[in-house]
Amino acid sequence: MINQYETVFIATPVLSEAQMKEAVDKFRKLITEHGELVHEEDWGLRKLAYPIQKKTTGFYHLFEFRAEGQFVNKLETEYRRDERIIRFLTFKMDKHAIAYSEKKRKMKNESNAKEE
Repeated sequence: MINQYETVFIATPVLSEAQMKEAVDKFRKLITEHGELVHEEDWGLRKLAYPIQKKTTGFYHLFEFRAEGQFVNKLETEYRRDERIIRFLTFKMDKHAIAYSEKKRKMKNESNAKEE
């Protein structure tokens, strides 16, 4: 059964721009091979709530996608194997989370259109 998921990962802050892009491309490709990418956001470099591996900042990236349930295990295994990723979280979106996410994107697109 196909469900909708949201996954956020934090990459180590010592990566160059090219290395970060390579990490994002790797996971984007993995998601598009096994499902459908719905939305993606690059949140950039942010301060962590607490140090992880003696680091206080990290690059945050979000993917929203539709895929089979067993794919999430494969995705999270890839996160664990990749030393660039210091934390990740994936969760299954219910109909309310999907509606909220779509509404949020619509409002963001409308505000961007007004600014132009």
